[in-house]
Order: sequence, then C-alpha cells, then structure tokens
Amino acid sequence: MKNSLRALFPPLEPYARSRLRVQAPHEIYVEECGNPAGLPVIFVHGGPGGGCVPDNRRFFDAARYRIVLFDQRGCGRSTPHAELEHNTTPALVADIELIRETLGIDRWLVFGGSWGSTLALVYAETHPQRVLGLILRGIFLVTASELRWFYQDGIQHLFPDYYEDFVAPVPPAERNDLMRAYYRRLTGPDARVRRAAAEAWSLFEARCSSLLPSKAIVEHFSEPEMAMAIARIECHYFVHDCFLEPDQIIRDAPRIRHIPGMIVQGRYDVVCPAASAWRLHKAWPEAEFRLVPDAGHASSEPGICAALVEATDSFARRFAPA
Repeated sequence: MKNSLRALFPPLEPYARSRLRVQAPHEIYVEECGNPAGLPVIFVHGGPGGGCVPDNRRFFDAARYRIVLFDQRGCGRSTPHAELEHNTTPALVADIELIRETLGIDRWLVFGGSWGSTLALVYAETHPQRVLGLILRGIFLVTASELRWFYQDGIQHLFPDYYEDFVAPVPPAERNDLMRAYYRRLTGPDARVRRAAAEAWSLFEARCSSLLPSKAIVEHFSEPEMAMAIARIECHYFVHDCFLEPDQIIRDAPRIRHIPGMIVQGRYDVVCPAASAWRLHKAWPEAEFRLVPDAGHASSEPGICAALVEATDSFARRFAPA
C-alpha cells in the first residue's frame, strides 16, 4: 500500500530569487522555480514564522508549474529576523498581493498548510478575483477553542509528557494563561529567557506534529533561529487572535464558494484538529474534501504528501493541460 502513494517531485533549484521591500522594517525573500511559462502557484508556509524549505518546491510538477515561494515577515530568509513590528495578517495578505503584482501574474493557485491554510483563505476571501484555486492542508480557523486546545487545556490528555515540558518554563502562578505567559518571556529583555521559551514552545509543536514521532521535524523546529521565529511570531499572532475578527474565515466563506478547492486533513491531526476542516467543508461544500485516515498534521507524512501531490496534478490537468 505505501509503495502506491505518490511521492514528491524531484528536487529543483529556483531560476529567480529576489528581495521585496514591504512595510518598514521588513524585506521579504521571494523565489521562483519550475517553468516560467507554467501555471502560477504561490506556496504559503505555516507557522506563522515557519519559513520555506527546499522540499516545499517539490509538491509541484516543475514542467507544468511556475512555483512562487516566499518567507513571510520576520522568518526564513526575510529580514529582520523574528521581527514583530508591523507583522499582522492584513500585512501578509498585502505582501502576497504585492508579490503577484510585482511578478506580473494575473491569477494563480494558492497552496497553504496549517497557518498557511489560514493565510491562504484570508487572501482568497480578500482577493477572490485573483485566485484560480485553493489547495489547503491542516485547516486552522483561528478560533478560541483551537488555541485553547493546543496551548492551554486539551492536548495534555494525549501528550502529558510533552505538555509537562511545555509548561515547565512558566511558574505555576502564571499557568492559567500560558500563551500570554510565553508572550511576556518571548518579548522580554533577557535573551536567555527568550531563547529558553522559544525552544520549549517550538519543540512542543514539533513533537505533536506527526502521527508517529519524527526526528527530522523535531530537529528542524529545534534549530535556534527557526525556534525563535516560530515561537515569537506564533505567540504574537495567537495572543492577538491573528489580527482577525471572530470567526472571520467561516463568515466570509461565501466569497470563495465559486473557487475550485481541495481540503486535505489528517484524521489524527492534534495541532489543527479535523473539526476545523470539517467546518470549512460544510461552509464550502463545493471544495473536494480528503480526510487522510492514517496521518497527523505534518505535510511530510506519506498520506498527506500523496494527497497534496495528487491535488497539484489534478489542478495542472485542469488549468494547464499538457
């Protein structure tokens, strides 16, 4: 069975790299891969604060796609590193639209997972006329219940050992609001405190991200610069409800119901539980819904990866037939 799953496409290098000055102090990294005359697609990474990695290019057939990747404000190769000033969801939506305009693209596919699904949905709901289709994985709707489940009360019933390590940097008197306790540490003046908090926050997410333990995910999230960007930017967004209005994504779903879509969700995703993907499916029934029976949250898990590659192939056949 596993041998029949679709694998990623072969590794490839960008044919163009650029840096785009946006709202000061930010400068964002943008790259293009594949076929310059191909079907345009933008890859929207997770986090917030995750940045792109080379394997992200490989969800797409390089012969048929013009693949655009960018590192969101404050992370990856964008600068300043882990910067929170002017780092909001509306700002990131504006950045995506500026990339489209700068590259001379009229309409494109939007591909995003986890926080990337959130940002992709908000972008599509803001600029539906610019979106050919949506491929989304691990849906996050920015609700209080989602954030409470992962960062306060819920996930400890599945991962009591990992949760104990997560709360360890926070004194018992502050544990009634772990996100804000972490925010104080991640934005405080003491570099050692910031670093310890970032490592604990990022490691917790990495450990919970796959159905089976993944050393590769843990090592990636534990890299010091990655941990700092993930922890600071995620916590900044989450304590501010990702700078969105309550239930904004579901409220505005009618704006995208005419857009073709694919929703891919791991049944055992505990970072972004399947209930959110199901809500989106009900609000946007025209989109195809794939519940992967033996997967958690990570896009690298075989069933998730295969479903995403099948989705990009399907969209290529639809919009850029050979």
